[in-house]
Amino acid sequence: MNVSVILPSYDPSPKLIEAVEALIGSGFDDIIVINDGSSKDSSKQIFEQIKKYPHVTLISHEKNMGKGRALKTGFEFFLENRKDKAGVVTTDDDLQHTPADICACAEDMENKSIAVFGARSFKGDNIPPKSRIGNNITSFTFRFLCGIKITDTQTGLRAIPRSYLPTLIKTGGERFEYETNMLLAMKENGMEFCERSIETIYSDNNSGTHFNPFKDSVKIYAVIIKYIISSMTASLIDLLCFTLLNLLLPREYDVWLRILLSTGIARIISSAVNYIINKNKVFKSKGNVKGSLLKYYCLCIAQAGSSYGLVYLLTFLTGAEQSLLQTVYKMLIDIVLFFLCFTIQREWVFKEKRK
Repeated sequence: MNVSVILPSYDPSPKLIEAVEALIGSGFDDIIVINDGSSKDSSKQIFEQIKKYPHVTLISHEKNMGKGRALKTGFEFFLENRKDKAGVVTTDDDLQHTPADICACAEDMENKSIAVFGARSFKGDNIPPKSRIGNNITSFTFRFLCGIKITDTQTGLRAIPRSYLPTLIKTGGERFEYETNMLLAMKENGMEFCERSIETIYSDNNSGTHFNPFKDSVKIYAVIIKYIISSMTASLIDLLCFTLLNLLLPREYDVWLRILLSTGIARIISSAVNYIINKNKVFKSKGNVKGSLLKYYCLCIAQAGSSYGLVYLLTFLTGAEQSLLQTVYKMLIDIVLFFLCFTIQREWVFKEKRK
């Protein structure tokens, strides 16, 4: 097939030799192995052995630089030296993916001209708890907050068309977080992907993995958290402004007028902050400012109207005249509106048209 294999490896076990032999036996004629600064003496022997295969190209980092950097090194080498290939398929060095599944994903990618990810099932007693829990949380987060529907966020089996690679090489991340960043970059750049069900293999309770469940999860979720921080910052500014205005405005004003003025002024201030951060830092939109600004403020008006209407409705129904209780109502209402408006911003306000 017209696809190169990218295989990053760090301090591998003899399974790397088995994986290379299995790939060659399955018909792959170009296997690019990246030795990511392995330090064990046994690793050196393993790499020396796989170098003997004519189908293998070995690239070595002088020091450990992380899986993300190893993948980028492989992508860069591929683009420079494999002009006739349609794309790459990435896989791990511990036989977690069968040759049949690797071939199937590579063939699907060639036929569909989109990325194809191998998707494992995380049901069953043989799945390590940290993998099951981590994947389920990340999968939910991606779908709800980022609009990316994916069932296996941690898969190392990814068949990627050649045309995707220049963008992915420029994507941030040097270690395990890079695979998450790839998904976000593909979403932002309109690069399609699909999933293909593959066999689930975890040997020795996944003891061979170099994934640090705490350190690397923090790096992965840092990418997602930045989506939330901007809106939460604006929400805090909005809440503080609303509270101050509601306390400072004359008591002679009717309740509805005081809530309306407090909501309106607070929203103008917080929305300006939110728009600037979202456009430049969160969604990194390069689209027309006038277009996104108009959409953004249409959303702000609708959100402010909903916030005002619901706060006033609860105040009317409960007879609550205290400003602080009205602030509690507003906080609860705005939490719901936050999630709704985030989705609208992602899918409408800052979504750029793809050619």
